[in-house]
Amino acid sequence: MFNPPQFWCGRDAEPLRRVTWIELFFDLVFVAAVAQLGTRFAAGVTPAGVAHYGALFLLVWWAWNGYAVYATRFHSDDAVDWTLTLLQMFAVTFMAANAEGTLDSESTAGFVAAFAIMRILLVLQYLRAAAIVPARRLALECATGIGVGAALWLLSALVPMPMRVWLWAAAVLVEAVTTIVTARHTETLPPDAEHLPERVGLFTLIFFGESMIAVMKGIQGQPTWSLSAASAAFLGLGAIFGAWAWYFGPARAATPRHVRTRGDVRAFEAWQFVHLPLYIGLALFGVVIEHVIVHGGLAAIHRPEAVALGAASAAVVASLVALTRMATP
Repeated sequence: MFNPPQFWCGRDAEPLRRVTWIELFFDLVFVAAVAQLGTRFAAGVTPAGVAHYGALFLLVWWAWNGYAVYATRFHSDDAVDWTLTLLQMFAVTFMAANAEGTLDSESTAGFVAAFAIMRILLVLQYLRAAAIVPARRLALECATGIGVGAALWLLSALVPMPMRVWLWAAAVLVEAVTTIVTARHTETLPPDAEHLPERVGLFTLIFFGESMIAVMKGIQGQPTWSLSAASAAFLGLGAIFGAWAWYFGPARAATPRHVRTRGDVRAFEAWQFVHLPLYIGLALFGVVIEHVIVHGGLAAIHRPEAVALGAASAAVVASLVALTRMATP
């Protein structure tokens, strides 16, 4: 019922790990949050809307990545860990519910507050993991850095602009420094070589599915089927399928990633962070192509939509090129 976390150092002698059911459930909640972010484009695609979308998406991905990195090193299947994970899922739903409005709105303040609460819950998980002697320093450094950042995020939700922006900048700086400081443990305490790539691959697969659903919704919402709308739909489906085939084919992005040297550490960090533009690109591509199909297809596309579609496509292609160059031999 109450078992301390188990530490998985990623060494070859350790037994094989697989993604758990609660991790998959956790991922589905996050994809639902990303889908909710896309509702801000219901009235049209604008540069300001895309910028706001990208900022909130970054926090959603960072929240997911934080838990994924923790779970790949520390595994616990007891009531405490399940409760903390479930509360984080609740926090994600509140993030999704407050994903509308401008950066100075009350809804964005609620979004950031929910993000801060989720990070605080992650701190509690790291404090439990600090009982493991080999990983104590890593766990305490993560708990300290994430905790300070969470306090700044939470405080920013209580103050008006422009102080809110300055606190966001400070929180981002703390998060970045924490990531850099704790990265030195990756060589001596590497994450599981198969668990995190599998987790990331499954999460990516869900994004491909969400983009396909967006295209289908666009087809369903097309009031007068036209050649232009049909072309946009087929182009969207083909592009998504092509990106999927590239990711799991030549890029081999979900294959095991062993960390044994300092060079492996740098490659692992690059592999991890290059997924951010890939996810943003896939999510934005799906949202925009749905909007384009509904409103008449490529012949009726407006400049902001064309720019957003081009930027999303470029982000996906650039990420896949980078992942291909990082592909394990």
